[in-house]
Amino acid sequence: MDPYNSADALDIKKPQDNPYAAPAARLAEALQDGTPEKAARGVRLGAVLLDGVPIAVIAIIAAIVLPTVGVGSNGKISPVGVAVLTIVLLLALAYGIYQLVQLHRTGQTFGKKMLGIKIVRNDGSRAGLGRIFWLRMFVPGLVGAIPLVGGLFGLIDPLFIFGEEKRCLHDLIADTIVVTA
Repeated sequence: MDPYNSADALDIKKPQDNPYAAPAARLAEALQDGTPEKAARGVRLGAVLLDGVPIAVIAIIAAIVLPTVGVGSNGKISPVGVAVLTIVLLLALAYGIYQLVQLHRTGQTFGKKMLGIKIVRNDGSRAGLGRIFWLRMFVPGLVGAIPLVGGLFGLIDPLFIFGEEKRCLHDLIADTIVVTA
């Protein structure tokens, strides 16, 4: 105890010892050792669910509209049904292209952007669209299409997130991580 320091003489706690002090700001870009901060599992799940919302809305609209206008009197699809189906497919395609453009520019999909996370390489550098599309999406999709193996892969892939590294199997294949943006 330093008698010349009034805080020590009065036995006053310093601000860093105060449990009621405002939390210290943390940098989302990196931790103290320079490695990116990995996104929480729940946030990643939320981003996937948010990514599915526009497609679900398009599918619900199609499910409501198509049966009412899509079938003609002869039981075949009507011209109006063809037009509605074309619009639905174009909307889904536009959303897919939008997602790919955003992944290329920022490493974020609609859901990831809303929740403040992004895809980067394991070393923290930018992950290119080719790596994201081919290794994170195409290869797992291809493996998922194999009978029996695909179902097992579809189960194991997301379960890998509960490992110590918080990385799914498709992250390991593509050498990527999902970090806070």
